[in-house]
Amino acid sequence: MEHGLKAEEVDNDDFSVYTGMSGIALLYYHLHRKLDDENGQYLKSAESYLKRPLRHLKGKRVSFLCGDAGPLALGAVIYNEIGRKDDSFNCLQQLISLHDSVCKGSPPDELLFGRVGYLYALLFVRLHLGDGAVDQSIVEKVFNRIIESGRRLSHAENSQAPLMYEWHDSKYLGAAHGISGIMYILMQCNDEKFLSQLDRFVRPTVDWLSTLQFPSGNFPSSIGSRSGDKLVHWCHGAPGWAFMFAMAYKTFKDDTYLSKLKQCGEVVWKRGLLKKGYGICHGTGGNAYTFLILYKLTGDVNWLYRAIQFAEWCLDYGKHDCRTPDRPYSLFEGLAGTIYFLADILSPNNARFPAFQLS
Repeated sequence: MEHGLKAEEVDNDDFSVYTGMSGIALLYYHLHRKLDDENGQYLKSAESYLKRPLRHLKGKRVSFLCGDAGPLALGAVIYNEIGRKDDSFNCLQQLISLHDSVCKGSPPDELLFGRVGYLYALLFVRLHLGDGAVDQSIVEKVFNRIIESGRRLSHAENSQAPLMYEWHDSKYLGAAHGISGIMYILMQCNDEKFLSQLDRFVRPTVDWLSTLQFPSGNFPSSIGSRSGDKLVHWCHGAPGWAFMFAMAYKTFKDDTYLSKLKQCGEVVWKRGLLKKGYGICHGTGGNAYTFLILYKLTGDVNWLYRAIQFAEWCLDYGKHDCRTPDRPYSLFEGLAGTIYFLADILSPNNARFPAFQLS
């Protein structure tokens, strides 16, 4: 991967977590936390890869994966880890300063480019630096704005779901651009102040989404999609929905959601080895997180066995005639994502998907 990153095919102007240098910084920070890093080499690499993204903030997009919030959140966390407290504080203040434009402006609500992607950045910082790093009122403000947006569209569309969202005039359902990903992040806000809205709006929306399941156990990519029961990716299909059902089970203590999650796991086991590649967004590595989630929740070693089988397939990198991604060394499309997943296999009880922390 390091050799490839230095090669001419790498887009050095992509600074996102999704496919750019910030994603490589996140990988090395992950390796620092997962593996033996006594000399701090992984942490130093994380800091090194983050320098250029922080110098080239775009000032346009606000999300963790594809906007300024990603490098800023990583800067706050990584600089704090290496003792650069002033730089950490500056990144944190810049991140927090985005919340007015997130709430008062008109960004979409989805994960890759929208409000819930910004909410995730705030949760990421609180996870690593403590809840006090971001004032609760700011988290509530962003959360409430996402709920308000979903209620407004639901009313306008006369939807059966109390919350509805769209991106580019399509009502996507999956994790990357759609409503299941939004529900998952909203359920991460699970302390007492959020519980009434989770019960009133989020839970019935999850229940409505459950009714859309195909007989195979998979889920559609969008309302009215013509692709049918075709896509089994994190971005579109059962692997992404699995996170939502896992969080619903943890939040509402209802075995119905665990049953849905297990059905997602069966879909991934049968159809989750992908010719699109080994990465996170639409590759085998991302799909295999379904098994790690199930293992963490149930303790059933059969799910861990399946995760290891997918890991072994990934270790034969490049031997399956898979399509070469547009950004072959990136976190969400390429080799960096495969490495991220393989590191999690070493400690499956503490596995963390790079776009979702499982609280």
